[in-house]
Amino acid sequence: MNPEVESKFATYPEDIRNSLLAIRGLIFDIAAEQNLGDVEESLKWGQPSYVVKGGSPVRLGWKAAEPDQLSLFFNCNTTLVATFREVYGGELEFIGNRELVIRLHRALPLQPLQHCLRVALHYHRVKGLPLLGM
Repeated sequence: MNPEVESKFATYPEDIRNSLLAIRGLIFDIAAEQNLGDVEESLKWGQPSYVVKGGSPVRLGWKAAEPDQLSLFFNCNTTLVATFREVYGGELEFIGNRELVIRLHRALPLQPLQHCLRVALHYHRVKGLPLLGM
């Protein structure tokens, strides 16, 4: 793990850290399963950020002011969140054109979350497809 990112994870409460690490694990698993190459892990705007060549960055966030939710942030200049909202609007919660919200008191929506992450990691390969190939 990138030392800066590791330090950031250490600042989160244990339950938050575990949830964010699980999502981080999904990103690395998808990248490996899809042969997407190395995952670049860094801090962007003070949040863990993940990207592969040909993909769009995904940032993971949590705020003490909103302790019952995690956020996944996507580039607002893409069609990712608009497409996710169209496909998963009844299952996932979104804010604006960049944020997917995960409520901690609910079960992790694993299948749709994995699908959204997979599309983000393939973004530049699928951006010309209807619904990003979803």
